Amino acid sequence: MRVLVADDERLLADTVAEGLRRLSMAVDVCYDGDGALERVGVNRYDVAVLDRDMPGHTGDEVCRSIADSQVGTRVLLLTAAAGIRDRVEGLGLGADDYLTKPFAFAELVARVQALGRRSTPALPPVLSQDGLALDVGRHVATRDGRPLALSPKEFAVLHVLLRADGQVVSAEELLEQAWDEFADPFTNAVRVTVMTLRKKLGDPAIIHTVPKAGYRIGGPA
Repeated sequence: MRVLVADDERLLADTVAEGLRRLSMAVDVCYDGDGALERVGVNRYDVAVLDRDMPGHTGDEVCRSIADSQVGTRVLLLTAAAGIRDRVEGLGLGADDYLTKPFAFAELVARVQALGRRSTPALPPVLSQDGLALDVGRHVATRDGRPLALSPKEFAVLHVLLRADGQVVSAEELLEQAWDEFADPFTNAVRVTVMTLRKKLGDPAIIHTVPKAGYRIGGPA
């Protein structure tokens, strides 16, 4: 899942981003509304976490722009205003959820994960195929009941491949969805991560390479 975190409280934004990255999310960070608008115009995000009171373009304006664009990005608004009128107003802008400051990080994670599941078609909480199971909410992966000790990036790549439901995913798509905006497009990170992931998944091989196309889970090798 790729997430944008936009908040002018830099320490808060960086802390939230680092916590989400530990849960295998690809996270981009900016500290004002202008930067947020620029990023949503270039990148495809599953979820955008926006502070309402940012300098430049406000979080409200960024939220409205996302809603108008109909790109499918889910929006979680953050604000210190806790009144019912404020929450109703925020949701009326097109936001999908609303969280008041201060908040517990565990609650923010739960809300981001819930928004990420609101894709089309809706995804089940546990993705499974050929004995492989990925519980995204609990951040647990198993194969034939055997726990898998995956790094955050390996977990993210496996999540993208399982979401594809047998379709081929190119290396470029994996880089886009599992890494952040600072990823080098010429890096071999995808190939190396897939290689280590295959070793951890064991035999028989479940991730197959499709020459000149990418990778997929299941189907003929």
